[in-house]
Amino acid sequence: MKTKLFTAVIALFILFACEKADDKPGNTDLSEKSEQLIKADNEFGLEMFSRIYNSPECPENYMISPLSISLALSMAYNGANTQTKEEMQKAMRLGGLKTDEINPAHKALVEALINTDEKVIMEVANSIWYRNAYNVEDNFLNINKDYYNAEVHPANFDSETVSLINDWVSDKTHEKITKIIEEIPAEAVLYLINAIYFNGTWTKEFNKENTHQWNFYTKEGSSIVDMMMRRDSVDYFSNETFSSVRLPYGKENFNMMVLLPQPGKSVDDILVQLTPANWGKWQKAFSFTNSIEILLPKFKIEYEEVLNDYLYDMGMQLAFTQMADFSGINPARDLYISFVKHKTFVEVDEEGTEAAAVTIIGFETTSEHPSGPQWIPFHCDHPFLFAITEKDTGAILFIGKVGNPANKE
Repeated sequence: MKTKLFTAVIALFILFACEKADDKPGNTDLSEKSEQLIKADNEFGLEMFSRIYNSPECPENYMISPLSISLALSMAYNGANTQTKEEMQKAMRLGGLKTDEINPAHKALVEALINTDEKVIMEVANSIWYRNAYNVEDNFLNINKDYYNAEVHPANFDSETVSLINDWVSDKTHEKITKIIEEIPAEAVLYLINAIYFNGTWTKEFNKENTHQWNFYTKEGSSIVDMMMRRDSVDYFSNETFSSVRLPYGKENFNMMVLLPQPGKSVDDILVQLTPANWGKWQKAFSFTNSIEILLPKFKIEYEEVLNDYLYDMGMQLAFTQMADFSGINPARDLYISFVKHKTFVEVDEEGTEAAAVTIIGFETTSEHPSGPQWIPFHCDHPFLFAITEKDTGAILFIGKVGNPANKE
C-alpha cells in the first residue's frame, strides 16, 4: 500500500481522492522526494524525542511536534549557506536532499495533511517577523512565502510587537498556546514561527458512562486518574517489549498510536528500540484485531523547551555562534540563532484529541553578543508513549510520553 501511495507522479503534485459517499479514507499520492522528506522528518523527530527523554530535565509528561520543528528549521535553512547549511542538513537528517527538493516536498506534505480528512481539523501556519530597520533578502522572504505560505511582518520589535506575535500564536492555535515570547532583546532582528493545530474526533468515541477513576502506577507509587474504557476491534501489534494499538480519528487517515510497555518492561525499554528502522517495521506489523479491551486515561499536557542544546548535540553548531552563515537572509553575515523554542499542548478525552504546537526561531545580530469474552487487555495504567500520525504518509505530527496523567504540568 505504501508503494502505491508514494508512486512517483508529476513532480511534487498532490492528488486528493475524498470518497464522501461511503466515508472511506482518502488516498494521498506524494512524490518520491516527499517520501524521502517524511522519513527525514520522522528520523529527526524520533531522535529529538529520545534526547529529551534521556535528559536530566525530562518531565513526567511531555510532547513534541517533529513536523512543527522541521518546518521552522526548514524556513531558516533557506537562509543558511556554507558550513552552517551543511550542519543544519546533518542535524535535520535531510540525507542529501537539495533545497529545491526540500521546499516543494514540504509544501506537498502540508497540503496533503490539511486536505486529507474533512472530519479532522488540521491547520499549519508560518510567519516571519523582522525589525523594520533590518534588511532581509527578498529571495529569502519570497521562497518562504511561496513554499511555506509564510506571512511576512515588518515590525518595530517593541512591546507592541510582543503582543502581536503572541496574538498570532494564540489565533493560529485556537488559544491553546497563548504566549511564545515575553520580551524582545535589543539585539533581536528576526523571528521565524511555525504553528500547528490539530482537532480530531475519535472515529468511535469512548462512552463517558464507562469512564471511571482508576489507579495509574508509576515507579513512585500510584495516582487516581479518570480512565476511559472501550472494547473494540482495532489495529493491534504486540512484541516482547510492548503492545500497541492505533486509534483512528475521523475517516481514519489520522490516528493515535499508543505504545504500552509489557509487564516487567518500561518506557525506557521502548526508547532503546525507538529507531527509524524499527518504527517503519512496527507500522507494517499492525493487523486488524478483534476483542481489544482498551483502558486509556484522559490526559492534558502542556510542554515548553528551548531546543538549542539538543540541536547542537545533533550537529547543528555553527548556527548558534557568531561564525554562523545566514547570508541568504542578510549578506552581511551578522546573524546567528539565539534560540529555538518549542511549545506544545494536547488534551485527550472521550470525544477525541486537541493538540497544538509552536516553534519559534530567534535570530540576533553578532554585533553585540553571541470478565465475559476473552478480551485482549490493553490497559494504560502505567507510563506509556503515544504518537499522532497520518496513515497514508506516515508523518509523525506529535509524539509524547505520559508518565503520570494526574500531573497536569
